[in-house]
Amino acid sequence: MHRLQFHYTFAPQGQAQASLIRNPLLDLLHAVQESGSISGAARQLGLSYRHVWGELKRWESELGNELLVWEKGQAARLSEFGNKLLWAERQAQARLSPQIEALRADLERAYALAFDDSVHVLTLYASHDDALSALRAHAAAAQQLHLDVRFTGSVDAIRALNEGRCVMAGFHTVQQPGPGSLAEQTYKPLLKPGLHKIIGFARRSQGLMVAKGNPLGLHSLSDLAAQGARFVNRALGTGTRVVIDELLKQQGIPVSRIKGYRHTEPSHAAVALAVAAGQADAGLGIEAAARARGLDFVPLVEEDYHLVCLKSALEEPAVQALCTVLQSTAWQAQLQQLPGYQPAPQGGQVLAMSRLLPWWSYRKPKEKPATARKRAATKKTAALKKPGRRSP
Repeated sequence: MHRLQFHYTFAPQGQAQASLIRNPLLDLLHAVQESGSISGAARQLGLSYRHVWGELKRWESELGNELLVWEKGQAARLSEFGNKLLWAERQAQARLSPQIEALRADLERAYALAFDDSVHVLTLYASHDDALSALRAHAAAAQQLHLDVRFTGSVDAIRALNEGRCVMAGFHTVQQPGPGSLAEQTYKPLLKPGLHKIIGFARRSQGLMVAKGNPLGLHSLSDLAAQGARFVNRALGTGTRVVIDELLKQQGIPVSRIKGYRHTEPSHAAVALAVAAGQADAGLGIEAAARARGLDFVPLVEEDYHLVCLKSALEEPAVQALCTVLQSTAWQAQLQQLPGYQPAPQGGQVLAMSRLLPWWSYRKPKEKPATARKRAATKKTAALKKPGRRSP
C-alpha cells in the first residue's frame, strides 16, 4: 500500500473543476480509457505522446503493477489494476465529496485574507503573556489585523527578530533596569540603537504564585529560602528567569538555597498548574495566570512588557495597524480588566530605547586631547587644499 499525499493549486475564479481532488496518474488513465490510445490521451490532455508514455511506464515501475495492456495493433486498454484504480477513485470521490468540499471551502476562506488589501498579518515571537493572547483576538475583530504569535523565551524572541523570522518581538524587563543589571547583560548584545525601535505595550506585575490562602505564609524570596519551600522555575532564555535571577542577586540569596531552582516549566500557565497540582509550593509568574488557576498571588516586582521591531518595519501597514490598536481606548480598557495589567504610559507609540533601558547611552565619549588636536589639524589642512585657497 502506498501513502497518499494531498496537494492543491490556485485556479482563476469561475473556472470549472472536473473533480475536487485531482491526481495526474488518474487523469492519464481516464484519458486513455476515453480515447482508446496513448496518442489520443496526449491530445486530450495537451501533452506529448512521449511524455504520456514515459509517465505511464514510470508509474508502472513505481506501483509495481501494469496499468495498460500493451498489444501491438490493438487499442490501448487499461489493465485490471488500472481499472481498479479508477474504480477506487470514483468510490472515494463519491463518498468523501462533502468532506473534500468543506476542506476546499476552509482553504479558500483562509486564503481570501491574503488577497484582501484591508487585512494585515504580523508575525510576532514573544515571551509568554496573557495580554498578547487577548490582543490577538481584539486586533482581529477591531482592525482586521491577524497576529501570528509564537510564544518563546524573551531572548529567543529577539533572536528571531534579528534573524528575520518575525517582524516584531515581545520581551519584558523590570522597570528601569539599571546599569550592570542582568537585564543589561542579557539584552544589550541583542538590541542596537538606530536599528531597533521599541513600541509601548503594557505594564504588569510578577510575583509568587502560591496555593489558595498562602498556607506557608510566603511573602518574599527570603521566606521561600528560609522555609525550604518547593519552587518551580522558568527555563534559561526566558524573561522571567532573568527577573528571578536578578532579584536573588539583589537580595544576596544564593540559588542553592532555593529548593527546586532547577525544576523548570515552559510558561506562566505551566508554573501555575504545577503549584495548583501540589507539585510545588510557589513559582514566579504573572497575576493573571495565578488567578486563572485559583491561586493566590504575592506581587514582588513591576515590569514593562516591550514590543520591539526593526526601524525599517515601522512604516509597514501591519505595524501601523498594531500601533493604532494599542492606542485605542477600547484596547486599553480591555487590558485593564486583566489581573495585574495596566496599559503602558505611551502604549502604541515608538519610544526611545534609552528611556526604557537606561543602560543605553547615546552620548559620544569625549575625545582625548591628543586625538582632538589631530582631528583639528586634519580639518585645517583640508581647508587649505580647497580650490582657490592659497597657503599662507
